[in-house]
Amino acid sequence: MPALASPGQDAKCVEKATATWQQASLPHSGASAHIAEDQTAGSVGVRLRTRRYMPRKLKTYQTSQGFYDLAIAAPSMKAALAAWGTSRNLFHQGFAKESDDSEVNAAAMAKPGVVLQRRVGSDKPFREHAELPTAASIDAYSRRSKARPKKARAPEPRKLDEKAQRRAAVAFEIEERRREKQRQKEEAAAAKVRARRKAALAKAEGALQDARRDHDERVALIEKDREAIERRAEAEQDRWEKCKSRLEAGVRKATR
Repeated sequence: MPALASPGQDAKCVEKATATWQQASLPHSGASAHIAEDQTAGSVGVRLRTRRYMPRKLKTYQTSQGFYDLAIAAPSMKAALAAWGTSRNLFHQGFAKESDDSEVNAAAMAKPGVVLQRRVGSDKPFREHAELPTAASIDAYSRRSKARPKKARAPEPRKLDEKAQRRAAVAFEIEERRREKQRQKEEAAAAKVRARRKAALAKAEGALQDARRDHDERVALIEKDREAIERRAEAEQDRWEKCKSRLEAGVRKATR
């Protein structure tokens, strides 16, 4: 990552660029004017590059999901929502907020970009993996939520120096890239599972269709055999009727 300018260097750069711009705006000979313009362009270019690579300042955001309260240090509400894995604007709906708790801010800034947890309604410190709440803790939280809350003095947020803010912002970007790689890895694994499932389904459906065709062919052959047997049965019945009539006539003639 390119070196970042300090606030004092930024101020000196701005003053130098302003003074150079003022000198360049005065009448100059051809060579002097070109030199002033080059200096101004160079100073502005340094400022733009510094601003372009300046890490974004982080803030701490909180919400609740299921059995947990969540907290994260992120540069924006959008980044916090993405880390929480939701597409709903929880801030607009009143289910998320920017934290003003110094202890929560310190814990989140210690692990920028990492979603921290604690049991819902608990005042324990946030950490990466919190234990599940018990029935007793949920009941206690329900009683506290029904009670009228007392107005407490908001703790003063602990300020971070610029170096710490930059380190936290860089750590957030690293964690964000790690989370994106993990998401892509999970999506690729899910895509492979879907492909295998689709192939297995196609194979099973193909086997079913083959078995159905074989069954239809066998039924057709059986129908042909049945028709032939029925014709033979009818022919045998006709033959027997004629034979019986002739023999019965002979019996009657013999009894006269």
